[in-house]
Parts: sequence; structure tokens; C-alpha cells
Amino acid sequence: MKEFAKIERAVHAIAPSVNVSIENNCVVLRGELDNWDDVVKCGRAAVSKKYLGVINDITLRGFEQKVRLPKINDKLYDGRKPDVLIVGGGISGATIAHELSKWQLDVMLVEKGYDVAVGATSRNDGCVHVGIDLTPKLVKHDYLIKGNAMYDELCDDMDVKFERTGHMMLMYYKWERLLMPVVGLWSKILKIKGMRYIDRKELLKIEPEAVEWARGAYYMPTGGMVSPYKLTVALAEHAAENGVHVCLNTAVLGMKVEDGEIKSVETNRGTIYPRLVINAAGTYADVIADMAGDRTFTIHPRKGIDVILDKKKGNLAHTSMSKMPFVHVPANWKETKGKEGLLKTLMKGKSLNETQKTHTKGGGVIHTVDNNVLLGPNAIEVPDREDYTTDMQSIQDIVSKQKIIQDKLGMGDVITYFAGERPATYEEDFVVRRGIFTKNIIEVAGIQSPGITTAPAVAKDVEKWAIMFLGKQEKVKVNENYNPKHKSVPHLADMSEEERNELIKKNPAYGEIVCRCEEISKGEILDAVRSAVPVYTVDAIKRRVRPGMGRCQGGFCGPTVVKILAEEKGCSVEDITKGNDYSVILYNKTKKGAETNV
Repeated sequence: MKEFAKIERAVHAIAPSVNVSIENNCVVLRGELDNWDDVVKCGRAAVSKKYLGVINDITLRGFEQKVRLPKINDKLYDGRKPDVLIVGGGISGATIAHELSKWQLDVMLVEKGYDVAVGATSRNDGCVHVGIDLTPKLVKHDYLIKGNAMYDELCDDMDVKFERTGHMMLMYYKWERLLMPVVGLWSKILKIKGMRYIDRKELLKIEPEAVEWARGAYYMPTGGMVSPYKLTVALAEHAAENGVHVCLNTAVLGMKVEDGEIKSVETNRGTIYPRLVINAAGTYADVIADMAGDRTFTIHPRKGIDVILDKKKGNLAHTSMSKMPFVHVPANWKETKGKEGLLKTLMKGKSLNETQKTHTKGGGVIHTVDNNVLLGPNAIEVPDREDYTTDMQSIQDIVSKQKIIQDKLGMGDVITYFAGERPATYEEDFVVRRGIFTKNIIEVAGIQSPGITTAPAVAKDVEKWAIMFLGKQEKVKVNENYNPKHKSVPHLADMSEEERNELIKKNPAYGEIVCRCEEISKGEILDAVRSAVPVYTVDAIKRRVRPGMGRCQGGFCGPTVVKILAEEKGCSVEDITKGNDYSVILYNKTKKGAETNV
């Protein structure tokens, strides 16, 4: 009772009208508030290790969540009885499907979007993290260490580019070097391999364009970079090649639960009767858990905006670079030359405690596997689970902030930007477990950063639990036809002239360049469309083979891509969308051919 009273006082100090109760060993908050920040503060105030989690059902006055559902409604999957139903086609769902395809199981992956990797997975920086910002008690820390070590083999099997670029924390002050024993000990506790101090001379060998104020850095070589959407596509295609049914434009609308067991799942494409459900639904994971009667957590979306620079600035970063989050680098750094003491510095910048409360790494200057430079992200708490809006002020703030890390970049180098949402829980940790109140569900929720890094390790545990559960009824056999290797679409721009010529001889479509910025051929687009997970939208093709990812952002190649997709699908160009059903590109013809009199 003391713990409950403490939580109640903390919540009422923020919002006296909120009702606080304990239900199923969870802290439950109910009420209505005018300010979303107060809703989030109440959720954080209710966190306690003595309870399973926080169920924050406080609503924001005047706000109603609008779910982007596909337009299609049919009975395509009505009556299907899969062994496993995976809800969500992000990196978590796709990696789990990949692992389960090793077994003789009927597996369905349903994704409400028009493609896999359309949510948080495609809207992040693609860092394979080292975990320097975590604590060893977190669930996600254990998965991060295991997942990071799995990336070389996984990406080799999936034929996806992966680079061990390393991560840098740049140093400005002389006293930062003195922290090496503490940072070194902390890195050992966190199981970060190879962390070391490097002086400016060695720094310049790795980062030749390093900012002038950086006198050295803490270097962690296990950090890496991957294209999160290309990896997810490869995993989904590989799963489909091995028998998994990937069902796009399929939204879960409800569930029938009896005696702690999911009996059926209602979708816009019919009712499905799975033996086991795996919840990997991202920002909607708590909604799915609630449908299943197994909710012990709440997702509060945290939006982050990332900025992409032109490839001409690709030389500005070869790793991912940041500074210590509590260190303040003054605007007049050339005059101070890093001589200020620790206490004075902390007084000017954020304290370590304040930094931790922001629940963000503060962003950085990041090298991507496609040789762009990425800046960001920032972190903004929002009520909308599908808020992908951007604004100029945020973009300018991100560029201005990261100019501290790399002063040779500017707004003129920006070619595009995007927003994504982290599906954070109030406990700021993953929820990866078997069902507590519902026996035939596995929860994979709260997968915010470092979710890309942890996905392979999480999938291994989920695979084990799924086989154990299904094996209680009958032995699950190995898929003897399983092929461990996936072959991605050839990328012309990465080939030598000899390799290009050989490929063009075999397939002349590879000799027809569609996107000049990224050197993408018609052959690459056609092979992407004809994959095990066929897609016919401009953005889906853009994610797979990059037409429209360059400086002109599809200004020249866009119409040609639309035409190719229409021809391949056998439809009119008006039927091809940018992304979902609502993103119409062409409505109808505005001009008619001239009439001739014979």
C-alpha cells in the first residue's frame, strides 16, 4: 500500500483529477486532460518495479486517434487456420517470420500497411548500436549485446550491405580524457568490446573531416550501419521464399478471446483462426495486447525527425559521431580551447540526470550504408500513433545542433527529411514475453531504439517460445526445404564496368537507366517487383532499389517508375499510388490528343 500511495501522490501532483488504481497487478490511470505532456508525465510517475506495468488510459481532450486502414475489404483470408499469426511487418515481425520459416509451420504475417517496413522500421537512422547509453538491468541491453554480434552473419545470409563503421563520442575538454577509467569500466559492465580512447591523430585517420575542436574521442568499433528497410524487405522475402504467407493491406480489427485463449482474429480481409499470435505491432502493440486480454503496458509515441544530406557531403562522416550528452561545447570554442572545468561545463550544459530524463541519445552525425550523411533524430512526445509530419523549425534546429559535431554541413546540403515514431513504454524498456493472462500470445512490444540491433536476438527467443508452445500439441518438424540464403536485387552502381556489361548481356533491362541520381536501371525495378513479396507502389520500389532517393527526389525518374509499375501490374498509371491507397499520384488525363479531320 505504501508503494501505491506514493504513486498516487506523484500522479495527483501532476493531475489531481486522474483516477489511479491497481488492476491485475498493473497501475491503471484513467481520466481526461487538456495537455499531452501531462498525460505522459502521469504515466512516467506511475512506473514502479513492484507492478507489471503502467496502463495509461488517460485521454487527451478533443483528440481522437485516426487509424489509417486499407480501403480493401474482402474475404481473401477468411477461415484460414495458421499455426502462427504474426501481427506487424516491421523489423521485429519480419525477423520472427524469417526464424519460423525454418520449421514446417503454416505462418501468416499480417501488416496493415501497403508494404513491410512502413512504420518505425523505415523511419530511423539504421544504427546497429553498441549500447553505451543503456544500463545492464534493461531487457533491451541483453538483446542488444546478442543482436549486435549476429549482424555480420545475418546480413551475409540476407545479401544486405552491413558496415562495422564504429561509433565515436568526440572530446572537447581536456578533462574528458580523465574519464577513461570510468568509461572503460562502464563499457566492460555493458559488454562493449574494443572501446578505447583515440587522440586527434588517430581520429583523423578514421574521420579525416573531423571538426577542429575534437581533440580525441572514445571509439567503439562494434557499432555499425545497415539499411533498416532493405534488411526488413530481405527478411520478409526470405520468409516468403521458405513458405511464410506475407499479407499486406491486412489490419487486425478485433479478437475473440475465451477462457484466456485467442479463438479468432478479425481482419479487413476475413476472420483468421490461429493457434498462436505474435504481437509485433509497433505503436499499436498495446492496442493488440488489449484485444487479446494480455495488456500490461502502454505505448506513448515519441516522434523523431531525421535529415538526409546530399551524397556530395558523404565524406563528412564515416562512422556515427556524437558528443557526451552532458557536455556543453561553447559557441566560442576557438577562444576557450576546452580549458573550462567539469563543474562549469555541466552548469552550462545539461546535467547527466536531465539528459537521462529526455530518453533520447541526442542524435548525431551518421554515415549511412548508401553513402549519405544522416542528422538526428530529435524527440517529441505526441498523442498520434501515426504522426509523420515534419516542420521547418525542427529541421533547422537539427542541422544547427549537429553543426557542432560537423561544422562543414549546412541547410543547403539537405535533400530530404522524414519523421518516425518510437513505440516507447513508460518503463522505457522492451516487453518481450509469453502471455500472462492469455496463453496463446507472445508479446514483442515497446521496441524503440535499439530495436534494429536487437531484432535478431529477440526473434531467436520468440522462435524458441513458439516451438515450445506448438510442440505441446504435436512435435514441430524442421523445414527440410529451408534455404538459409536470400539473393537481393543486383545494384548496378556497385558493380565494375565488366560486371555491368555481363549483367546487361543476360538482361538488357539492366542497361536502361531510369534514375540518374542513384544509377538505378529498369532491370532492378522489375526484379524488385517480381520478388516473393510483390509490390506495386512508388515508395515500396524506392525502399528496395532507391529510384527517387537522390538529389532530385524522383523529379526526373518518378513518371518512368509509375509507367513501369503500371505495365508490370497490367493497369493504368492512374491506379499506381505513391504508398497507401490514399496517396494518389494521377487522377486522370488533363489533355487529349489533337483531333484530325480526314
